Amino acid sequence: MNSSIVAPVVRVIDENSQQLGIMDTKEALKIAESRGFDLVEVSGKTDPPVCRIMDHGKFKYQQSKKLHDAKKKQVIIRIKEIKLRPKTEEHDFQFKVKHARSFLEDGNKVKVTLQYRGREMAFTRLGIELLHRFAAAVDDLGIVEAQPRSEGRSAQMILAPKKKL
Repeated sequence: MNSSIVAPVVRVIDENSQQLGIMDTKEALKIAESRGFDLVEVSGKTDPPVCRIMDHGKFKYQQSKKLHDAKKKQVIIRIKEIKLRPKTEEHDFQFKVKHARSFLEDGNKVKVTLQYRGREMAFTRLGIELLHRFAAAVDDLGIVEAQPRSEGRSAQMILAPKKKL
């Protein structure tokens, strides 16, 4: 080791969180090695720097486990899409409502898209009414996050699951 990089003295804390005091860096390394552990710098900005005697591999493993557990608890919300047409028959409409309900129960958002073709563009009002009817059919499980709106040859709205109490 280059002695210009390593501080000549360090404050040492052992594996049981007991302070061993301020000592020479080489002496602290010998103590750590004799106990079968590593000497890890905890705080380098203090004077003298604080080092801890610990199993560095075990420490890194525990940190990675904590990160893994934190990721496991995250909730990922996906947006599922359901497509309709203005002339969608009642049975097909109910079938799509059933799918939307299952998506909302699983905690996913639902994007309902209504496509217009040809002369259906003259009756966009009917499409918006259909989207309102769709929202009313799932209002016990979801709330309308984005109101139905027309954009060119389509209209869409987004439904979000209601918060569970």
